[in-house]
Amino acid sequence: MTALFALATSLLWGLADFGGGLLTRRTPALTVVVVSQSIAVVVLGAIVVATGAWSEAGPQLWFAVAAGLVGPVAMLSFYKALALGPMGVVSPLGSLGVAVPVGVGLVLGERPGLLQVAGIVVAVAGVVLAGGPQFTGAPVQRQAVLLTLLAAFGFGAVMALIAEASTTLTGLFLALFVQRVTNVLAGGTALYVSVRRGSPALPAEGFPWGSLPALAFVGLADVAANGTYSIAAQHGPVTVAAVLASLYPVVTALAARGLLSERLRAVQAAGAGLALAGTMLLATG
Repeated sequence: MTALFALATSLLWGLADFGGGLLTRRTPALTVVVVSQSIAVVVLGAIVVATGAWSEAGPQLWFAVAAGLVGPVAMLSFYKALALGPMGVVSPLGSLGVAVPVGVGLVLGERPGLLQVAGIVVAVAGVVLAGGPQFTGAPVQRQAVLLTLLAAFGFGAVMALIAEASTTLTGLFLALFVQRVTNVLAGGTALYVSVRRGSPALPAEGFPWGSLPALAFVGLADVAANGTYSIAAQHGPVTVAAVLASLYPVVTALAARGLLSERLRAVQAAGAGLALAGTMLLATG
């Protein structure tokens, strides 16, 4: 069950990142984040009311609040790093956030077996290579590296926090709702500040009504990914769940190849192969 839900997380996050990347080509990134997450809030709110999840409220929801605050900071840091440095360097570094939940699992006493350790090493190497790391070219600004590492830590922290925010399915619905409300409040504040400083909130042609289905997909896929990861982490070793859930850059690269006809570089193809091999080791270990 852990492997199944963690791999579903990678699929959902990978597709959400692919969709978000396409949307931000025409709409400011902050607007994409706020609108997509607002749609998710409405859907989750309806689920919470329908399931009576309010009864699950408790101190553990502070983990969801923390995840909701950390997530936008990580995302904005990542977008800023992409603007400053080559994507071929920034993207693979951003995937190193898997070290946070893996570290948490080890601190809590998890001790993966030999095959699982080998799978973790191979899978993480595959994820980094699947991002298409750039080994040559202009030097990368120190600020871009620092922002990327901050984003990676934030992404990993969200994974660790959301896994602690609930212990039941209805509690998970409530935790995800609280996280998304916090996301919208934090992202909306950042968007307001950005507009006050002169940055446009919308493209020149106005609100992208035609993109609403895509925005809804991005927001709901991201929510579902958080949910499947939480289930995976609760039903098996966090060290395994976190690594399998972090294979999403492979999904994003394959989606770009299949839907946009982007050619995979040799290093990306090798990374995808390593990620698959690491997944098999983790599943059999």
